[in-house]
Parts: sequence; structure tokens; C-alpha cells
Amino acid sequence: MSLTAELFDLPAHQFRVFWDASGSLWQSLWDRLLDLTGDNPLLVWTIGTWLYTSCVYWALGTLYTLADVTGRPAFLRRYKVQPGTNEPVEPGRLRAVIRQVLTNQLATGLPLMCGVYYLLPLQSRTEIRRLPTFLTALWQLAVCVLIEEPLFYYSHRLLHHGRLYRYIHKRHHEWTAPIAITAIYCHPVEHALSNLLPVAVGVLATGCHISVAWLWFTLAISNTLHVHSGYHLPFLPSPEQHDFHHLKFNQCYGVLGVLDWLHGTNDLFYRSKQAKRDYILTTLEPVRQTYPDS
Repeated sequence: MSLTAELFDLPAHQFRVFWDASGSLWQSLWDRLLDLTGDNPLLVWTIGTWLYTSCVYWALGTLYTLADVTGRPAFLRRYKVQPGTNEPVEPGRLRAVIRQVLTNQLATGLPLMCGVYYLLPLQSRTEIRRLPTFLTALWQLAVCVLIEEPLFYYSHRLLHHGRLYRYIHKRHHEWTAPIAITAIYCHPVEHALSNLLPVAVGVLATGCHISVAWLWFTLAISNTLHVHSGYHLPFLPSPEQHDFHHLKFNQCYGVLGVLDWLHGTNDLFYRSKQAKRDYILTTLEPVRQTYPDS
């Protein structure tokens, strides 16, 4: 082999070594987890998924809520999307949110997960030991993102229809300045139709491994908590569009914004000051300082 070929092959070889070692590490950790919990596919897919997603929701949601309740750390107030709101959050409203969210997770989320399990392809229900390859996980996550967008956009917009809104979706819009854990503060019908199904359909369509499903659920949960948080924090996705939706009700129905652009349901948003602030903050300077109201 020529010296040039060897030089080009060296980084490729090192990457293959790293990839094999990394894959072995994750597989080893996954095996240890299943050895601890048991590898009954039904229990892992249903009870395991419910416990995992609930823990992710409350672990992240509690961090935001502590900031809302205590006002600390104080510097976070500089990143408020709607300054002066929920400072601090009212205890009575907070208790109502916690009760409804717990009810939705238990009475809606757990039964739906049981239904999803029996709709999964046989391989997904039986083979939970062996982790998928990185490329497999990557394309499956991409498909989940693409499927969620139209399902969430159209189901969400349907819930804003005049004949449905006051009966179902109005509860979620009690918060014109939302806090993180209001992400699934909603009517149980809305939770099933607009929160859970758009996320679950991608898992069914790809027949992905449970580890990929858990990764996808983690991304979806952390994103919805953040866009409801009321904080535009550095290095995290912008919450401006969804916060504007809570403020104006008839704008910015989607997650990615593609269908809002297609249907013209973000025109008012793009004429607003909030649109100038709708970017990932890569410095510590708050967007309201860069683009003040006046």
C-alpha cells in the first residue's frame, strides 16, 4: 500500500476503532440496565417507557419550576420572554397544573403506551437486547421528526376550531405566559390527540428499537418543556414562536414552522418584534437587550 493511501486510511481506521469501542460501551451499559430491570419486552415498553418519560418530564420541569417559584438564580429573569409574568408563579395555579399533568400521564399516557406496544412490529416487541447501529437510529429519528410536524400542526389547529376550542384546548391556553410544566397541562383528549399520537406514530412507522424511542421521547419532551418555559436561554432552541402562540392564540401552530409558513399562519408573528428574537442565542446577551421593545 502506498504512503498516501496509508495516510488516508489511518483516520478512517481510527474512526472504525472508536466506533466499535463506543458501540461496545453503549451495548454493555444497555445490557446492565436490562439485567437490572429484566428484559420482558411488554414491561419495558409500557411500564418502563412510562416511568422513563415521566422522570424526564419532571426532572427537567422541576428545574424550570424552581426558578419560577423562587426567582433564583436571579440572572435567569434577564432571559424572560414576557418579563413580569409568573414572578413568582401563583401557588394555586401551579397546584392545578401539577394535578392535571399527573392525571394525563397516568390516565392517558400509560394506556396509550400499552396500545402502541401491541401495534409495534413483532421484531420491535421481541428484540430489545441488541442496540441498533448509529445510522439506523439517525434515520429513524429523522423520520419521527418529519412525521410529528404535520400530525401536530393539523391536530393542534383542529383544536383551535371554534366548535372545539372551548371544550378542549381552552384549558391549555389559560396560560398566556406559559411555564415549562404547562406543556401537557391540557384536556385528556388533547393530550392523546395532539401531544402523544404525533410523537408515537413515528415510532410505529419506523418500528424502531426501544432505545431509539426513548431518545426520541427525550428530545420531544425537552423541547416542549423549553418552548413552554417562558425563558429564551443561551444555546437552546428559541421559544419565541410558541410563546407568541400562547399570547395571540391563532399564530404559530407547528413545531418546526414549515407548515405555518406554507399556510400563512405565522404572518403576524413575522411582523412582530418577537420574530427578530427568534434565533438560537449564542452569546450571554439576552435577546430582549439586543432587540428591545422600544
